[in-house]
Amino acid sequence: MQVLFKIIGIALLTTISALMLKQKKPEISILIVLAGGALTFFYIIDLIENVLGLFDYIMEITHLDSKLFALLVKIVGIGYLTEFSANMCEDAGSVSMASKIMLAGKLVIFVMSIPIIKTLLEIIVGLMP
Repeated sequence: MQVLFKIIGIALLTTISALMLKQKKPEISILIVLAGGALTFFYIIDLIENVLGLFDYIMEITHLDSKLFALLVKIVGIGYLTEFSANMCEDAGSVSMASKIMLAGKLVIFVMSIPIIKTLLEIIVGLMP
């Protein structure tokens, strides 16, 4: 809960500072937004570590293949990282670059999900009489 308040505080401070400087020093305004985003990301890393611990526990009790589970975690991570990076580009005023990041992220997720799709198809075929 405290982490959320810190993140909200950083976001509000960053936004207000960037808005105040946007008229006079737009280049500094962009740097403030990027720095605020990076600082927010560092606070999020602690939360990610907690979630990964939960995933380890789920993997132990379900006896899932660790390679597939690790791949699933990577795919989710790529999704979040892609969205975060694209939002940073949009905040900096580069909507075109943000859309390219989103496209690249979707393609990487699709390619990485092929082994999971293959495994699911093998399970479905194995269940057929």
